Parts: sequence; C-alpha cells; structure tokens
Amino acid sequence: MTRRGVLRIGFTLLLAAAAFLALLLRPEAHNPRARSEAQLPGLDAGPQPAFAVGQPQLLGRGTVAARWTTVGRPVMALRGPGGIPVGRLGTSTPEGTTNLVLVLGSVWHRGVEWVHVRLPVLPNNTTGWVPRSALGGYHFVSTHLVVDLRRLRVTLWRDGHVVFRAPVGVGQPQYPTPRGEFYIRDELTGYASPFYGPVAFGTSARSAVLTEWPDGGFVGIHGTDEPGLIPGRVSHGCIRLRNRDILRLARLLPVGSPLTIT
Repeated sequence: MTRRGVLRIGFTLLLAAAAFLALLLRPEAHNPRARSEAQLPGLDAGPQPAFAVGQPQLLGRGTVAARWTTVGRPVMALRGPGGIPVGRLGTSTPEGTTNLVLVLGSVWHRGVEWVHVRLPVLPNNTTGWVPRSALGGYHFVSTHLVVDLRRLRVTLWRDGHVVFRAPVGVGQPQYPTPRGEFYIRDELTGYASPFYGPVAFGTSARSAVLTEWPDGGFVGIHGTDEPGLIPGRVSHGCIRLRNRDILRLARLLPVGSPLTIT
C-alpha cells in the first residue's frame, strides 16, 4: 500500500473516533428519559408553576415587654433558690381575682427550675424565687405603663410606641405614691361607690405609710368622681384618672403589664 493510502485510512479512522466521542458526550447518551424526550421535539413545554417562590423575608413582630404567670398553689418565695423566705404567695388577690406575678428570669438549681418573680409585698421592689412547679403557664405582654409623679402624667407604651397619655392625681405629700418597679395585678369593674370610677386596676405597689388599711394598703389606678382635682396631689397614694381616660386605658392595658412609677 502506498503512503498516500495509509494516510487516507488513518484520517478516516480519526474522523470515526471523533464522531463516536461526540455521541458519547451527548446527555441523552446516558439518560434514557433525555433520549425519549429528544425523540419528541414537537411536544409543548410543560405548564408554568402556579407561583414563584420569592426571597425569604423576616416577619414583623412586636416587642415583648414582659412575661407573667399565675400562682398555681400557695408557695413561699425565697431570697434565692433554696434560700431564706422573703414573702408568701397565695393563689388569690385581696380582691378575689387570680393572683399573678411578673417573671424576671429563671435558673436550674439542684435539679429544680426556679423562677425569679416580682413580689407584691413590703418593702416595695422586693423580688423572690419560687419553684416553677408552683406557677402556671407563661403569658406575654408588649405594654409598659409609666407614671411620672413630677409631671403628674401617665403614659402607656406598646411595642416601643406611646399609645396613651393622660394627667393623673397622685398621693399627697404625707401619703406618697411609692416609686419603683411594679406590675398590673388585676382589673376590676362594678364598684358601688362612684369614688373609684368605672374601672380600677390593682397593682403590686403598696403604701409604706398606710399599712393598716384593709388588705395592706395596695395602690390602685382608678377613676374618680372629682375630675376637677386632676392633675394634682390629692390621694392617699392611689393613682386617679378622669373617668373618660380610665375607660380609654382599660381598652389598651392588659393585666401583667409592667408598671414603673418614677
């Protein structure tokens, strides 16, 4: 065979090898479904999805100002987990409503979960620790009530925004409204005396000078039958609002809300 014939045969074999390699590299060569689809070029494209998944976004959420819980059984609050007693908690308030406490935190100590709570006892601003088993489920609020004794004004915050503001009457100099951190303990209506107005809130604050009063001199937030005295220093320690204002507040203020008196 001549040299030209050898070159022709070699060139033919090279072309055949290249064609076979290209066939192997085609996707349908390894995918039977792709081969089947390749044989049906006339079919329409499949239906489009009903919706397209967008980029994930964070959901808006309110600011949790506090959590509170009910007292499930009588229990002694301690200065620390396993410490000395600082006050006793019952299941009911002096007004006959379910007793509740503001939760400040919790820890595990020797296999028991202890909850740090704010207590409705004297001296004001006392806190204590109780076993988690003595308490009910947690509830959450995003409201915070603030009473300014100097400006004679009450402000309700919700989710970091002011939603209510009104003038108030507070304690006389000899019967001062206590300052500190407290909470709204209950809400009461239906008073026979117009002195308290249409709605009253019980708080965990207590008068430090009227301890002999019934039930220990707890500070309330209520309406009045003398709106002309507000704002002013006119009470025995309670916080008075005009009736129209206490009714507005009652629509906005849930029990368990923190109360700051400054």
